[in-house]
Amino acid sequence: MMKIKKILIMLAAISMTAAFASCGKEKESSSVDNLDSATREELALIAAQDSRLTGELENKTVKWMANWGFSTESHSELVVFQERYGGKVEETIVPWESRYEKLATSINGDEGIDFFPAGDADAFPKGAIKNMFVPVDEYIDFDSDLWKDVKKFNDMMQWDGSHYIICTDLNGDNTAVIYNKDTIEEYGLDDPAELFEKGEWTWDTFKSILDEFVDPENGLYGIDGYWTEAALSVTTGVPYIGIKGGKLVNNLRDPALERVQNFMAELYKDGCVIDKEQFDWNEMPSFIGEGKELFYPCGLWALYKPKADWSKTFGENVAFVPMPKDPESDVYYIPSTLEGYMMVSGGKNPEGVAKFADCKRATLLNENLQKIGNEMLVEAHGWNQEMLDMKDKMKEMAMANPIIDSYTGVSADIASTLDSGEYGIRASLQGGVSWAETVAACYSVMDALINDANNGIT
Repeated sequence: MMKIKKILIMLAAISMTAAFASCGKEKESSSVDNLDSATREELALIAAQDSRLTGELENKTVKWMANWGFSTESHSELVVFQERYGGKVEETIVPWESRYEKLATSINGDEGIDFFPAGDADAFPKGAIKNMFVPVDEYIDFDSDLWKDVKKFNDMMQWDGSHYIICTDLNGDNTAVIYNKDTIEEYGLDDPAELFEKGEWTWDTFKSILDEFVDPENGLYGIDGYWTEAALSVTTGVPYIGIKGGKLVNNLRDPALERVQNFMAELYKDGCVIDKEQFDWNEMPSFIGEGKELFYPCGLWALYKPKADWSKTFGENVAFVPMPKDPESDVYYIPSTLEGYMMVSGGKNPEGVAKFADCKRATLLNENLQKIGNEMLVEAHGWNQEMLDMKDKMKEMAMANPIIDSYTGVSADIASTLDSGEYGIRASLQGGVSWAETVAACYSVMDALINDANNGIT
């Protein structure tokens, strides 16, 4: 029990670290002043020439609330919105941990916040159930040229027959298996990237490489990090909590989830998972660079930084591949990350939000901007062509077979129960607990909570 408590404490600490908060001034207008000349020129051309950006705006100001703003080089849609529609984004920056409380206060106070980020996995369907967000169907045509590429995912994420999420993009960078090619070569192991290229990167080859390498008594460790469980589960194509027909579905008794959980229990029992208790419950990603650890499943954000920074952790010869394929699945599913927005109840300018979202789609579809983005990964972050190609391939895979688990997006009770290291989805990989035991402990609780959510009870 003490071990479980320490795991939960560590998970909470990770969440707080990842959820960095900004307490900046509210109601500031965004402007982008740090774009390079090539990007700014390309954005000006989009604003002037893209015929898919139609119409005009009478109300040119949209009000945004989040723990971040658009005034960075990665938010080129703001420039297009300004140039094409004369638009302005008025930002209310709030702390991460209180963003929903702040949003509820603004709705109750009729402050007219127009939109809110949908990319946080806890926004949907919770916000629709609580009437914090409103349907967008009147304002977004998902069959249009701008939106048809992401129509499939937007259609998947409907609630009670309506679209609530404006998903502008879907990426495959949620979780990748990061490794050191020098370690692979030194120990004569099969290179995961080569296995992936041949269609042989599966749970089985993932496990066999770990079995060859792992030797804790001699300081050689296997899997590290806290992202493995949810990411590996997604490869079955079955979310723990799914959405079907605009309602939540409890999949905990699905045979595919039992298979993946039994596989993770096997990984634990065979010593393939680093025992964090030895390291005061800290992750040890630097072991990748030191050749003492094999796999670190993590978001590619860990490599979206200068090479001098990531190479200190992972080594000079870093590589990554998607999570391994479920050998019994006909489809190769990987974890997906969505970008997008939610229209807020009581917003005064839904038309402005729709035009802003159109601008985002226009930038994403522009090949020259994509090229500039890849050049930045090479020049600023030290990526090589293999890394760029793998990132693009993972995006392609996510777009082809989108899947996102909704268990973190319904309620705190559901999220904390399923994220538990004692009786949730982590119990097998962190403690070897059988899935049958986990399901027996929490299935009925999940059913009750899901029924409440489906009936609008919060």
